[in-house]
Amino acid sequence: MYLTGFADEAAKDLDGQIKATKALGWSNIESRNISGTNIHEISDGEFETVCGKLSDAGISVNCFGSAIANWACEITTDFDVTIDQVKRAIPRMQKLGTKLIRIMSYAPLKDNAGDDQAEEERFRRLRTIKMIFDDAGITAVHENCRNYGGLSFQHTLKMLDHVPGLRLVFDTGNPVFLDDHSKPKPYPKQSSWEFYSNVKDHISYIHIKDCVWNAEKQCADYTYPGDGDGDVKEILTDLIDAGFNGGMSIEPHLAAVFHDASVTASTDQMMTTYIEYGKRLEALIKEIKG
Repeated sequence: MYLTGFADEAAKDLDGQIKATKALGWSNIESRNISGTNIHEISDGEFETVCGKLSDAGISVNCFGSAIANWACEITTDFDVTIDQVKRAIPRMQKLGTKLIRIMSYAPLKDNAGDDQAEEERFRRLRTIKMIFDDAGITAVHENCRNYGGLSFQHTLKMLDHVPGLRLVFDTGNPVFLDDHSKPKPYPKQSSWEFYSNVKDHISYIHIKDCVWNAEKQCADYTYPGDGDGDVKEILTDLIDAGFNGGMSIEPHLAAVFHDASVTASTDQMMTTYIEYGKRLEALIKEIKG
């Protein structure tokens, strides 16, 4: 088992991301945004600079936190847009020696989230995406987020039935604020433990996030790991007892939220919060192991 994180929540620039990673004594970053742009979208020149800085620092990118088929992508969008992202990501991952890439299953169709979700087209696209990454020696892992697979654990299991061999990255915090579309309206929120328990045989990677649902404000209030309703301690205990040897990636959302520009913090706050989050995860793991 190794620890890593979305270091763009520690700093927008790569220098700061490396600094935060080293402060924690870690050697991996799950790379998402560098100076505001996803790593598979930055220019070739910028990418070469990134490679040089990472090499000099002795830091590896264990996973690409890609935007491929994510919550901002509609299933009705031309599939070539997705394929172009896949083709840009692969040579960069190969150069960095990165073997994991986070993908999603496109945004739900809002008007019929519990009914027709263009499943046949989603599954077809996911099979193609997986096949291309497989051929390149890369493992695509699907995250339970604001996408088809995140509608419920039943949706994820159906997706896995139709995309054989697809692996998962399970986010502990997302079920807390996501509606459970396997149940009738008004949809209740999901249970992280229930979701995890039903998909754990397919999990290769973990995102550590925690929060509580604020019903009054209709939003998630993010917390340090173990302080919210994401069943983080219970899930970590189960993983550790089972001998999990994959990565655990922190995604604090306390000082910065990748998809919410309204959440802002100073540079110092971002750095301090990210490092504190990592240390608290380490302490929680130590407590579990006894």
